[in-house]
Amino acid sequence: MDTDAQLTERDPSPTPDQGPEQGSRSARFLSRTARLRRRPVTLLVLCLAFVLLLSAFIAQPFLIPSSSMENTLQIGDRVLVNKLAYRFGSEPARGDVVVFDGTGSFVHREEGENPVPGLLRGAGAALGLAPPAETDYVKRVIGIGGDHVTCCDKRGRIEVNGEPVSEGYLHPGDAPSSVEFDIVVPEGKLWVMGDHRARSSDSRDHLGDPGGGTVPVDKVIGRADLITWPVSRWRTIDAPGSFDRIPTAAGSHG
Repeated sequence: MDTDAQLTERDPSPTPDQGPEQGSRSARFLSRTARLRRRPVTLLVLCLAFVLLLSAFIAQPFLIPSSSMENTLQIGDRVLVNKLAYRFGSEPARGDVVVFDGTGSFVHREEGENPVPGLLRGAGAALGLAPPAETDYVKRVIGIGGDHVTCCDKRGRIEVNGEPVSEGYLHPGDAPSSVEFDIVVPEGKLWVMGDHRARSSDSRDHLGDPGGGTVPVDKVIGRADLITWPVSRWRTIDAPGSFDRIPTAAGSHG
């Protein structure tokens, strides 16, 4: 057996042309290079985790998928949904534009989805890059718990607690409603409608469903406060002052 050859193969000491200091520098360089290669991936993962946490608990981008809120919101708009708006004792107010989960009010069937595509879609929706879940809706609050909401008066206007509402946000050419209704909103519920009444499936379309078309307050995901994209449409989303004149109904907390 060639013992000298084996010892030479196992000997990690530097060659005569590569002194101990040069070998150490090479090892440090390789180690530093490996760390630098990992750093962008680590930063990307940390940034993504931060954005997802922010979206889950504080503010979430929401991609507008339909024309039901035109012209206030248009297809493709990204709005920032404030998830803290109703977390500390506040409740949705008349005129607020809210995003809510319609399960149990607007949707009464189980929505099955493959877990992996569902996870990817959920992550994309949380970043505002993909359409929201089919059970998520964006509408304007017209009536809160205790309110008596009717349509329509002699001039075709919606009334809340006997006060006609001036709805300057309606899509041009739309009537306040082509469907007559008369409802007292239960406590803890909301009566919601789209701004493009001719294209909106809202509380009116679910009058015969459990809940009578109203949406539970605890199903509200947050308030749409800001259009963030496209840049040309950057603006805040404010509740119109016409709702300030509506008297508080007996038993209402609004």
